[in-house]
Amino acid sequence: MFTFRKSRGSFGTTSSVGKVPNKWLIAIVVIVPTFIEVVDTSVVNVALDHIRGSLSAGIDEATWAITAYLVSNAIVIPLSGWLSRVFGRRNYLIFSISLFTVSSFFCGMAWNLSSLIFFRVLQGIGGGALQPISQTILLETFPPKEHGMAMAVFGIGVICAPILGPILGGWITDNWSWHWIFFINIPIGMASIGLVAAFIKDPTYLNRVALNRIDYWGLILISLGLGCLQVVLDKGQQEDWFSSSFIITLAALAVASLVAFIIVELKSKEPVVDLRVFRNFAFASGNAIMFITFFVLFGTIVLMPIYMQKLLGYNALLAGQAIAAGGIAMIFVMPVIGKLVTKVSPKVILLAGLVVCAYSTWILTGINLSTTFEYMVWARALQGVGLGMVFITLTGLTLSSVPKHEMGNATAVYNLLRNLGGSFGVAFVTTVIAQRSQYHQARYLEQANPYDPQYQAALAHIGSLPQVRAAGDASAAMTAHAVIFQKALVQASLFSFVDTFFLCTVLLIAIIPLVLFLRRPKYQQDPIAAH
Repeated sequence: MFTFRKSRGSFGTTSSVGKVPNKWLIAIVVIVPTFIEVVDTSVVNVALDHIRGSLSAGIDEATWAITAYLVSNAIVIPLSGWLSRVFGRRNYLIFSISLFTVSSFFCGMAWNLSSLIFFRVLQGIGGGALQPISQTILLETFPPKEHGMAMAVFGIGVICAPILGPILGGWITDNWSWHWIFFINIPIGMASIGLVAAFIKDPTYLNRVALNRIDYWGLILISLGLGCLQVVLDKGQQEDWFSSSFIITLAALAVASLVAFIIVELKSKEPVVDLRVFRNFAFASGNAIMFITFFVLFGTIVLMPIYMQKLLGYNALLAGQAIAAGGIAMIFVMPVIGKLVTKVSPKVILLAGLVVCAYSTWILTGINLSTTFEYMVWARALQGVGLGMVFITLTGLTLSSVPKHEMGNATAVYNLLRNLGGSFGVAFVTTVIAQRSQYHQARYLEQANPYDPQYQAALAHIGSLPQVRAAGDASAAMTAHAVIFQKALVQASLFSFVDTFFLCTVLLIAIIPLVLFLRRPKYQQDPIAAH
């Protein structure tokens, strides 16, 4: 059942009256393919061992199926605004969904690892534009006063999808096969293509870019820079960072390319990514807050299952259920915040959300070897509440001062930095965990003095255990030393998690002052909607 009103925003001209679908129909049209695309950033992770075995590949080789998608996705996201101006937003959106759908089919049909990686690259290219374009369309479709509710809908897709992805991927892989994590995209993609073709139109203010004015240097530099950067972030810890010539080379290429890109874009009359938008200090501050928030979000999402499985002995399903508590909390909180934001200052809600996020991360510094499942669920649920408050209000505060004709470029940059924040966060926490674990191991071993009375008492206690004494005196002594060493490793690992959660808490607290630089949106009555 459709409702009709005068055309505005992205669905008509300013001088004519047109019939357009209900805004909630438009929301469904753009959010469904976006949700599936974001799910595909994490759905492969749990199926990786099945894919490796099926395609006769090593685990290190198989992880390129994840990296390939992330790299191509990262390259396309900042270009989406420019590509929309070149080909038309509606045409480009249909092309992106079509490419994502077709490549999903071929990913499921992959006959070896090389073919899977190739089609994952195409899948990432097709899916990269869906997030920023969907966000732009939602902001144009909903009147300014309802932007909070629009971002609640968008947030459920973008934030909850990577949390639900591993759960969905695990269920499909266990009950069907890994091929179906790709095949399931096909009917949804086909339906989305038809709905976009029927209901989405280009706005009149979308300035088309002539093909003879393409910024080729900008395209080359951002593709090379972001591609190399994403590989460095994804493979750095695995390759031991800068002890690897491979990582050093890619890092140098990333830095050189991105610096050159910034210089070229600031001088270009038709840049592929207009960096001048950062002259708006509110926009720049909002992007910094979003970067760190997703830095911590993805970092903790990686850390918590590792801690629960490695130190608490949980299985993957139980750890996944604890992580899912955050997504469930966000699903319930976001619609409430979407309505509340029109009655309470968004800056107040954002500030409260950041405080809740910081507190939920601080709670995780209290973990130990006896931490309960309920404790972990509570921490994740509280984090989900805080993130729901942050995501909805921050998007409105960041983009409210951006002119409509620059919105496509602004949302592309905003989504890029959000995704990069997640990538940096994962790289950061995995590196800190490894380094702090080594640090604490060294401190424990320094204190493991065989002449220390406490150490001797521990040896005597372990050696007196019946199962140890049964092996004989010599073996009992060796076993006692081994048990103490193993306990030291476990404690070192525990404290490395505590240290990392503490650093994440400090980062969240550090960005709170940036809220002061954001501008509250000025909601005015929509003269068209008032008819």
